[in-house]
Amino acid sequence: MSVGNAAFGSAPHGAEPTGPTGPTGTGGPSGPSGPSGPAGRANKAWRAATRLVVRHKLISAVVAIFVVAAVAVSLTTTGGGSPPAPVAPGFTLDSLTAPGQHITLSQYRGKPLIVNFWASWCPPCQQETPLLASWYTREHGHVIIVGLDENDTASSALRFAKAKGIRYPIGVDPGIAAANAYGVVALPQTFFLNAQHRIVDHVVGGVTQADLDKGLRLMQASS
Repeated sequence: MSVGNAAFGSAPHGAEPTGPTGPTGTGGPSGPSGPSGPAGRANKAWRAATRLVVRHKLISAVVAIFVVAAVAVSLTTTGGGSPPAPVAPGFTLDSLTAPGQHITLSQYRGKPLIVNFWASWCPPCQQETPLLASWYTREHGHVIIVGLDENDTASSALRFAKAKGIRYPIGVDPGIAAANAYGVVALPQTFFLNAQHRIVDHVVGGVTQADLDKGLRLMQASS
């Protein structure tokens, strides 16, 4: 940021700041251009104004340095100033594959996990689910996935889960209460939660292997 000083003029390029008529004006030092003449008084005023400008700039520089130092200290003490990751909303839903049981976020307290919102009628879900199912099988014991079936029928969801080889827990959300809590308005969407159940990554649309690898790193790094 720069501060202008429009009220204070500047000497013409290449000229000495000694007044309009130079050091040896037509009236000499004691004439109209001398120290006691109009030109001399203008010269003194110009020099005084110049000193004020320099003083102002020095004070501004000191203030700027102080502000920068204060900001640096603030960022250091607050861990860089980045806001914490948002807390994942809790949910309690009926289990699709285990009648009479519930799927809750709290049952995974202290553990990183992935929450995947899907539905059997969703084409991108049909494309991404085989990857999620096979990845879960390979990583079983090292990663937790919870699928949330949205606005679906139980029979369609069961056929879908069987056809895609899903082995991870699935909660049924026919009223899309959990989806609303997470701000999900389109499917599929996948949320990566760390051990404190803060959302460290979020993928809208079908996930890829690169998405899963990145999300897993973020989950583990912040747990």
